[in-house]
Amino acid sequence: MPFDESEIPVYADVEEAAARIKGQAVRTPLMRNDVLDERTGARVFVKPEALQRTGSFKFRGAYNRISRLSRDELERGVMAYSSGNHAQGVAAAARLLGSHAKILMPSDAPDVKVQGVRFWGGEVVSYDRYSENREEIGARIAREEGRTLVPPFENKYIIAGQGTAGLEAVEQLRDAGARPDHVLCCAGGGGLIAGVGLAVKQHHPEAQIWAAEPVDFDDMKRTIETGSKVTNDKLAGSICDAIITPTHGDLTWSINSHQLAGGTAVSDDEVLAAMAFAWRHLKIVVEPGGAVALASALTGKIDLAGKTALVIISGGNVDRAMFERALERGEI
Repeated sequence: MPFDESEIPVYADVEEAAARIKGQAVRTPLMRNDVLDERTGARVFVKPEALQRTGSFKFRGAYNRISRLSRDELERGVMAYSSGNHAQGVAAAARLLGSHAKILMPSDAPDVKVQGVRFWGGEVVSYDRYSENREEIGARIAREEGRTLVPPFENKYIIAGQGTAGLEAVEQLRDAGARPDHVLCCAGGGGLIAGVGLAVKQHHPEAQIWAAEPVDFDDMKRTIETGSKVTNDKLAGSICDAIITPTHGDLTWSINSHQLAGGTAVSDDEVLAAMAFAWRHLKIVVEPGGAVALASALTGKIDLAGKTALVIISGGNVDRAMFERALERGEI
């Protein structure tokens, strides 16, 4: 669908978001690892948003959006729907800004994410992802209770906020004397990769940006390849719960369609192996959805040999059982 020009974020919005979240969001580091470089034949920089406040990049966009609400809107509260990372980001931002959040979460959401929402004072409402429509339920609750709906990706300020991870990476790469040839980033609804792309392309228009997705949920990859918007056939069936959506957003696609070089699809086994690699060599805990870009690099889905690459690790909110499964699976 067409969007008014004022609804579509631009690079200046990312810069403004960076100023707004400063002192609230963590400026996550860029990491290097000799084993990773040797495995890929590249110079790889990893941006670990697993170390972000609430354990994922989602806090950036949530804070940027909620901080713009009026005092009356903050008092009436916010509403969001999410499998967990956006939920935690919204709950945290709401509490920090003197508001309160109600979060619609699937009944099979990882417990670590549910508990994260409750830690920040968010009220959790469950729904069945197989038989109920979260957008319809969320909109109804927001309307009935006078709450402001904070969507997970289809919003100018959400996208701009997520883009601050890319802006930080650009600045950190500059300080390291590096220019990215390739950027690998997960894609669900497409908000993170859209925002990161705005920041990277502003400074490095020649960089190739790749969407990393789970097998059978690679709607963005297939949309790029076919030229027509693709919807996933399934609503569940991958361990990458954080980035499973029926399809990517129309607003995010209005940006991504001009920025992406292509996409990759990784299996659950490849994701588990990437999680084990991150634990052993990068010394960080990564959730399945947060590991898809790293999995794409490790498995050679994109030929990085001789190049400089930026890999975004988007989150680290993983239940113990799933993490143990990754460690038992081990590296590829």
